Amino acid sequence: MSMSCKPRCGKFIILIVLGVAALSGLVMALWNWLMPALFFGAREIGYLQAVGILVLSKILFGGFRGHGHWHRERWQQMTPEEREKFRTGMRNWCGRNKNESAAADDWHA
Repeated sequence: MSMSCKPRCGKFIILIVLGVAALSGLVMALWNWLMPALFFGAREIGYLQAVGILVLSKILFGGFRGHGHWHRERWQQMTPEEREKFRTGMRNWCGRNKNESAAADDWHA
């Protein structure tokens, strides 16, 4: 990983953590607003319980498989030129120039 990629990747991770935190707060607020009013005996929940509800809903309804199948199909439909353009774009996204990319690719081969 180049030096210029670390700040960008760090910002991305921070945004993900902040997004999960905000979503958990939203789940907690909506639960505490709706559930006790709609269902007799329903109690208000805390922040960590809202995080747990998010994780539970991901397990029950979303799974952890991701969407890799769609990406494989898209990759297989690309021409070799499109694939190389995509690879170059991904390398440049992290701030690696073409010489660093070629050296890294040679090292992995």
